[in-house]
Amino acid sequence: MTPEEKIITLGLTLPEAAPPVGSYVNCVRTGNLLHISGGLPIIGDEKYLGKIPSECDLETAQIAARTALLTRLAVIKAEIGELSKVKKIVSLSGYVNAEPDFTAHPQVINGASDLLVEVFGEAGKHSRAAVGVSSLPLGVSVEISLIVEIL
Repeated sequence: MTPEEKIITLGLTLPEAAPPVGSYVNCVRTGNLLHISGGLPIIGDEKYLGKIPSECDLETAQIAARTALLTRLAVIKAEIGELSKVKKIVSLSGYVNAEPDFTAHPQVINGASDLLVEVFGEAGKHSRAAVGVSSLPLGVSVEISLIVEIL
């Protein structure tokens, strides 16, 4: 089963890659590595906003991380044509729009990490940073960036 088929069997939809909204590019390719810019949990009208946990609870924040990851997978697909060309997810950086006393950043970012393993299996296991920040663009609850090795 291809990664795209796995996404469908999970009841998810891979969106089209959105164009960048600032002075950057979605993806930089160097050798066999893709550096994927940070992506937000916004797909069409679906968006996840607010500080965690006061405006966005932990479970919803995990869904937000998963949604942000889907936007990053869309960028990878746009760059290389199909997700089966992913050899390894090298690293994930997750940023959590957290209240000062919130410390469950890793649990939030597990929403994205777990999806990578569901889609890519062993190749989806990665190194990671899960960091709390005081704010994120557009007031979103999470942001995800990746480094990916391709065939």
